[in-house]
Amino acid sequence: MSKELVISYEDNKVKIVILEDGRIQELHEDEIGNNFTVGDIILGKIKKLAPSLNACFVNIGYEKDAFLHYHDLGPQIKSSLKYIKGVSCGKINSPRLNSFSFEEDIDKDGVIQDILSPNQEILVQITKEPISTKGPRISSEISLAGRYLVLIPFASKTSISRNISTTEEKDRLRKIGDQIRPTGFGLIIRTVAEGKSVEELQSDLRYLLNKWNTICFRNIKKGKPPVKILGELDKASSILRDNFNGDFVSITCDDEDLVQEIKDYLHIIAPEKSKIVKYYDSHIPIFEYYNIDKQIKQLFGKHVNIYQSKGAYLIIEHTEALHVIDVNSGNITANQKSQEDAALHVNKLAAAEIARQLRLRDLGGIIVIDFIDLTSSQHKKELYEFFKEVMKNDKAKHKILPPSKFGLVQLTRQRVRPQKQVNTTEDNPNPNGKIESPIVLLDRIQEHIFNFLASPKEKKIYLHVHPFVAAYLTKGLKSIRNMWFLKYKKWVKVIPRDSFKYLEFQIQNDKKEVLYMFSN
Repeated sequence: MSKELVISYEDNKVKIVILEDGRIQELHEDEIGNNFTVGDIILGKIKKLAPSLNACFVNIGYEKDAFLHYHDLGPQIKSSLKYIKGVSCGKINSPRLNSFSFEEDIDKDGVIQDILSPNQEILVQITKEPISTKGPRISSEISLAGRYLVLIPFASKTSISRNISTTEEKDRLRKIGDQIRPTGFGLIIRTVAEGKSVEELQSDLRYLLNKWNTICFRNIKKGKPPVKILGELDKASSILRDNFNGDFVSITCDDEDLVQEIKDYLHIIAPEKSKIVKYYDSHIPIFEYYNIDKQIKQLFGKHVNIYQSKGAYLIIEHTEALHVIDVNSGNITANQKSQEDAALHVNKLAAAEIARQLRLRDLGGIIVIDFIDLTSSQHKKELYEFFKEVMKNDKAKHKILPPSKFGLVQLTRQRVRPQKQVNTTEDNPNPNGKIESPIVLLDRIQEHIFNFLASPKEKKIYLHVHPFVAAYLTKGLKSIRNMWFLKYKKWVKVIPRDSFKYLEFQIQNDKKEVLYMFSN
């Protein structure tokens, strides 16, 4: 299955889409200048303790204090606090931990007031972004993620991903990890390290140790809390780090600087693949060209069609406490031996689509799914196992329960970012119930476009409009656009935009500069 990464930079936002055979599998947004991203490492200051919660609140520079529970301190918190204090006051001048005197691990059932106190400096990492009225969730157990390894300061063991296939490979990787692991650091060997050589793992380790050096000398010494010590990779690079494999056939981006950043990062993790990175330069927006805008509008509504199901669809409802997904049948008897077989077939298609929707919308919390009723216990078990299989690609932690007596499947899914919401409806252009005649819209377009067609400065004109308007302007030999050409001897490139409202349009020049825009 071929994968493509499509990246769009617009309005100070980076939008990233992973496509599989042309269909959206994941959608991410990264706002430039966002200082509170999962993975960011921050030197904070403890604001106050909350003994009743066995937790504390930490000032990390966000408008609301971050929440740190005792269980998120990590067993080596005393060593971390000692090291940070030593670096800050100049007593410790080396990032290496082989000569550092470690403190004993804390009791897993202890209380937070025995470990921390107000105004104390602490190094923390964001594990959950601010959501709604809640501040960020943080941990003081720091980890630095690389392509194949995760480096954990102040730890002392090598752990192996449970998803590595064979015991022999786990043993091989554990031996390598024990050999290369620096004193004072722990290692987690990731799933993508399977089959990799010692040299590849050592190269990744050097990359992570350089990051640790950056934390110690450049930032902790100079930093005055609250201050960001190390930012997580930009979203595009972090997606490459966590998802990139041989299935990717192209990476396309419409921003030259971002293209160069991606190439530089690929030179680190997969130098042989840097040639698949391409710069997209066209007046047709990149998401329009790859049919992404249209798919987004189809996928984020309340009703979602199930791929290859001949009419079956999902209804996705959101409540304060949970998310509810209802599977509705289409022509389920087609090409099936019985009603039961047909229901199982549609349920499997729905399960695959639901797994995709959970990733796309980043739904978290409690999710209840009402599949089409099945009478056979064997079929219910088969559906349950199939659903667990298609959910394996979901990197968010989740737990799926077997079907209940009422046939409902319940699951919980970790939420580390705000739920992604895309508005698939449009406002009424006129709330009073009347809108302008279509001829008025045409007059408005012509009024402004004629000014630029008549100008000798503009050699080419590009008109971005809703697809219905584009069809109206370009249909037939005697189309309105052809009449413009005969009058002004300049060709207007009409670009349909699925993301535009009916009355919205833009006029651009050859340099992609917006000459005029209208949005009601």
